[in-house]
Amino acid sequence: MAQTDVQQTPGVMPGFLQRLLSFFGFGKRSWRNSERCAAFTSAFISLAAKMAKADGVAVAAEAKTFERFLDVDAHELPNIRRLYAQAERDVSGFEAYADRIAQMLAKDPAMKRRVFECLFYVACSDGILHPAEDHFLHDVAGRFGYDEHTFRAIRATFVHDPDSPYAVLDIAPDASDKAIKARYRKLVSENHPDKLMASGAPAGVIKAATAKVAAYNAAYEQIEAARGQATS
Repeated sequence: MAQTDVQQTPGVMPGFLQRLLSFFGFGKRSWRNSERCAAFTSAFISLAAKMAKADGVAVAAEAKTFERFLDVDAHELPNIRRLYAQAERDVSGFEAYADRIAQMLAKDPAMKRRVFECLFYVACSDGILHPAEDHFLHDVAGRFGYDEHTFRAIRATFVHDPDSPYAVLDIAPDASDKAIKARYRKLVSENHPDKLMASGAPAGVIKAATAKVAAYNAAYEQIEAARGQATS
C-alpha cells in the first residue's frame, strides 16, 4: 500500500503538528522544516495505526486512546482519522515508517524511546497486548536499534507479566536489597510527574511518566512481597 504523508492532505493541521512535536518534547526551534515535521507526523500516525491492526482487528479503544493521548482537537479529528483509517487497513508497509522514524531520530535517542513507549501505551489501551502486536513491536524495536534486553525492559513497563518486576526496574534478580532500593528511587525520581510538570515537560510526556511510575511502584512492591521483607 502506498504511503501517505500528512503534507499531501489538504488543510493539514499546523496546530496538531506543533502539539505532536511538543508532546514528544521537541523545542520550538527544532525541525523548522515543515515538510520534515509533516513526514514525522505521517510516519508516527501510520505506524501507530498499523500496530493497532497487527492483531487483525483495529480496536476502537486503541484509536480513541491515540486521540486522547495526543490531545487532538475536534476540528482536526477528520484529517487525523482519515490518515489513521487508511494506514490501519493492513499491516504491510510498517517497516518503511519505522525506518523513517528511526532515521529522523537517530541523533535523539530519548525522543525515539518516547515514540516507542507511546506505541506500547496505545497497544495496551484495550487491556491486552495481543501476541501479534507484541511481535510487531519487537520488529519495530529492532528497526529502532534496540537489543533484546532494552526491548524487554521497555515492554515490562507496560506489560505486567508475573515474572517481570525485575525487568520493570531493569535490574538483575540477584541484586541486593540496597541496589534494588537505589534503582527504584532513581527511576521514580527521574520520571516523577510532579518533577516533570515543574520543569515544564509537555502533557504527553507527563502521561507516559505517570504510567511508568505506577509500574515501578507495582514492581517494587512485588519484589518486596516475594523477598518477604520491606526494602523501603
